[in-house]
Amino acid sequence: MTTLQSVPALGTHPAAGTLPSRAETRELLSRATYDLLVVGGGILGISTAWHAAQSGLRVALVDAGDFAGATSSASSKLLHGGLRYLQTGAVKLVAENHFERRAVSRQVAPHLANPLTFYLPVYRGGPHGAAKLGAGVFAYSALSAFGDGVGHLLGPAKAAQDVPELRTDGLKAVAVYGDDQMNDARMALMTVRAAVEAGATVLNHAAVTGLRLTRGRVTGADLVDRLDGTEFGVDARLVLNATGPWVDHLRRMEDPNAAPSIRLSKGAHLVLKRTSPWRAALATPIDKYRITFALPWEDMLLLGTTDEEYEGDPGDVAVEEKDIAQILDEAAFSIRDRQLDRSLITYAFAGLRVLPGGPGDTSKAKRETVVTEGRGGMLSVAGGKWTTFRHIGRTVMNKLAALPGRPLADDMEPIARLPKKLPLPGIANPNAVAHRLLVDGGTPGPRMAADTARHLATHYGSLSFDIARMAYEDPALAARIHPDAPEIWAQVAYARDREWAETADDVLRRRTTLTIRGLVTDEIRDRVEAMLAERP
Repeated sequence: MTTLQSVPALGTHPAAGTLPSRAETRELLSRATYDLLVVGGGILGISTAWHAAQSGLRVALVDAGDFAGATSSASSKLLHGGLRYLQTGAVKLVAENHFERRAVSRQVAPHLANPLTFYLPVYRGGPHGAAKLGAGVFAYSALSAFGDGVGHLLGPAKAAQDVPELRTDGLKAVAVYGDDQMNDARMALMTVRAAVEAGATVLNHAAVTGLRLTRGRVTGADLVDRLDGTEFGVDARLVLNATGPWVDHLRRMEDPNAAPSIRLSKGAHLVLKRTSPWRAALATPIDKYRITFALPWEDMLLLGTTDEEYEGDPGDVAVEEKDIAQILDEAAFSIRDRQLDRSLITYAFAGLRVLPGGPGDTSKAKRETVVTEGRGGMLSVAGGKWTTFRHIGRTVMNKLAALPGRPLADDMEPIARLPKKLPLPGIANPNAVAHRLLVDGGTPGPRMAADTARHLATHYGSLSFDIARMAYEDPALAARIHPDAPEIWAQVAYARDREWAETADDVLRRRTTLTIRGLVTDEIRDRVEAMLAERP
């Protein structure tokens, strides 16, 4: 982790360049023959592209929407070991999840993840007793080598001090454990950046219209740029279908008779303004298997999630009134009414979990990754969880390397030889970055606000200095986008020039937090669109 002394001064940090234009990227994709074409810019596809590029493969990554534009930016924002898995005896799985969680939050992306204390309230008449949960959180912390402290029980009075909105009627005790939290969209974008720095070519808002075949084998894809209608194609030795909820749609392009390989579960969340400080998150048991979360996140409160089978078009998934009612009703088990007033809701979002096909309750289904090979040789990967995104990327790479008779590249670096904990771009101690932004922020313009400095440090790491320089060179970019949010206009310019932002939603929903805070006005949207149109 970068120390305070090793953070570069603003004046010495390398200046940020701009990305190639979409036309240049399309031309590059059309001219080359790639070892691997990854279709799908969610975290599974992004992680695989990152690891493949590290292995020396020529890699292309495309997505019909924005990177992390669907499920990968609609998660519960957690890096976690999976406390509920202990109920099924999956001790090894929890230990493996903890290993990945700690690797990401400590070595790979400490600038994008932060530790979060969880309170698990035990109410009279609830589904679990205090002794059971106390033993459970102790075992959970032991499987993480007590790196987040020792799981224990806490009295209601002390818990209520840390979470003033905690409902104390009938509260017997609170079980305490530790996990980590992130902004999933920012984590995904940094992983895209890592893939590009390793040599991958990427393009969002480019949809596959058909697969290219050579003697019955899938050897690429035809695409359309959804922003201007330009048609183009990509040739590749192997195509990886990592389209998440759309995985069977692409499989049917390869084989119209392909049987369904997955089923979908809808998870909805609400974002609310907070009525008081929250120094811990709540994980409240609803029944023997389900937990509802109340998470302090981005200065807001995140509530959820639901878990119900979904059979509609993945593109139509949305939060419905019944989802809102369910989330608020379940949150009311442990949260006071004033925090659950509907007027506090600023945003609601829903995503689709990809689960292995088969019968049974989706809430009890394993969040495992499924890799299948079609009759034309296209590989499809689906399922998994955010916490293990690096492990999934390595798993897919091992599968690719083991393909019989047709290795992707003779000189492909074995995945076992790659750095085990290669950091994402911008890695730095966020406290050190925020301090340097404040110290160096006095000239030539006004001093940067403390909340802006902290926000930049925890969403960009050391790359914050490039954004700060843009603000110093153009004082208009130093202004806040909205007075109630920490973001500044330099972040919009940076998203346009360095983070593949093409639409206002790309900027407002995934590269900043304006949408989830409920602060997007027509004026802000118009100015963002105008800035995007000014792309160099």
